[in-house]
Amino acid sequence: MPKMKTKKSAAKRYSFTGTGKVKYKKQNLRHILTKKSSKRKRKLRHSGILSADNVAVIRKRLLPYG
Repeated sequence: MPKMKTKKSAAKRYSFTGTGKVKYKKQNLRHILTKKSSKRKRKLRHSGILSADNVAVIRKRLLPYG
C-alpha cells in the first residue's frame, strides 16, 4: 500500500505540541487593524489550541504522519 500524502495546506496551518494537541495561529490579525482594540489584537497574537473534537480529523485525514 502506498504512503498517505500529507495535505500541505494543513501542514502549513497546524502543528502538534509535545503532548499531542493541535496548535494553530489565530485569524483576523492581517489587515483592518485600526478598528480592533489593543486587547483584542494582543489576544490574537498568541497561538490557539484546537478543541479535542477536531483533533481526530486533523490527525487522520490531513496530517497522517504528524
